Amino acid sequence: MKATGIVRRIDDLGRVVIPKEIRRTMRIREGDPLEIFTNRDGEVIFKKYSPIGELSDFANDYVDVLSRTTGHIVCVTDKDSVIAVAGAPRKMFMDKRVSGEMEKIMDSHAPFTGGTGENEVEIIEGETAYTVGVAVPIITEGDTVGTVAILTDDKSVSMGEVEQKLAYAAAGFIGKHMES
Repeated sequence: MKATGIVRRIDDLGRVVIPKEIRRTMRIREGDPLEIFTNRDGEVIFKKYSPIGELSDFANDYVDVLSRTTGHIVCVTDKDSVIAVAGAPRKMFMDKRVSGEMEKIMDSHAPFTGGTGENEVEIIEGETAYTVGVAVPIITEGDTVGTVAILTDDKSVSMGEVEQKLAYAAAGFIGKHMES
């Protein structure tokens, strides 16, 4: 754990303010759900809650099948990080923070189809070897909770209708699965 040197008091209603610097660094916004844990050392731990994170085993199976079907790298993200990947080394993507461009795709609720040149999007910040060919937001009860992204390492490859439909189907299926 990283020490910040910031100390806050609990108010008479049991509330504590999470400092703005930490909220900005951890991308915690007003209304975001947080999980609260305790450990044996008496520490209280706040973790940003990811509803799609509960489906990580299911998502891993799904991306494995999609990757073998398409021959591309496939990732599932929540709003903050990659939670499942197939077709590439897991340590390269897993639990890495999604790029600002991917956040914009999620916020728009609209699918993205990549191309070459200025239309390239990185899935994680600083990972320029792979670009997003198709990204479809996973929407549950009207809210975007993540994306299904098909990546390519060949800048000359453009994703076709098959990849787009597979990503749509995966995002729709995962979204429906979360609602039930």
